[in-house]
Amino acid sequence: MWRLRSRGCWQEAAELLRPAAEHDPTAALARAELLIEQCLFTAAHWAQAEQALRLAEALAEGTEQRAAAACARGFLAYLASVLGPRDRLDEAQAALGRTSALLPPDAPGRPLLDFRRGLVAENLLRDRSAAWIAYRRAHEGAGERGDELLRSYTWRHLAALALSRGDRVNAREGFDASLRLREQLGFTVGVAPALAALAEVSEPAEATRLRAEAARLVHALGGVPVWLARQLSATPPGTARAPGPRPGGRITSETRGIIS
Repeated sequence: MWRLRSRGCWQEAAELLRPAAEHDPTAALARAELLIEQCLFTAAHWAQAEQALRLAEALAEGTEQRAAAACARGFLAYLASVLGPRDRLDEAQAALGRTSALLPPDAPGRPLLDFRRGLVAENLLRDRSAAWIAYRRAHEGAGERGDELLRSYTWRHLAALALSRGDRVNAREGFDASLRLREQLGFTVGVAPALAALAEVSEPAEATRLRAEAARLVHALGGVPVWLARQLSATPPGTARAPGPRPGGRITSETRGIIS
């Protein structure tokens, strides 16, 4: 399952889970999260993710499973606001708020919830202070629980916030740590965004090499992540990069494309 997911084969992985997902709430939620992650990287397949999530919500039993389904609901609404056709900020906030109300402070799902609340704060509310606090909590919680994939995301976003403050030293440390974790985990589909982020704080020659490597990887994976393909233009080294999408899917020159 991990090998398929890590190479961007979400449909194949989801299909393996389909039989169990019809009656098993754990499998249903895992399948929904896979298809939501597909939305993140492709900016498509929204209806399929929505259908899978509704099934997971219907099958959820107990507080923990309901909280996990609500957290997934908030993430899907966030992604739809950033990459999809319409603003679903209210839905994202309500779902993540419901998750927080259901989970005790030391629950295993807290780090992921904190990270997703940070995404909403950073990319929809434009509140970098709130985002930093949420990412720090997520980063520490993921470290305590050994969730290295989540740490690859928190490193990346903490680094982006450091860069926005002009702190290139901490930004480079974070981007480098994120890339290293993704390479160690074999999270191939996430390596190209990590390469492109590291390029932002690298010397020109190294930045060109990193972006070229990212572009080659995006091409090898069939053009995903789509927002990074736009940034890099999926062209040979040395060409200008196209800006990424802002909330609502709009393209502007301000966007760096760090969506997740």
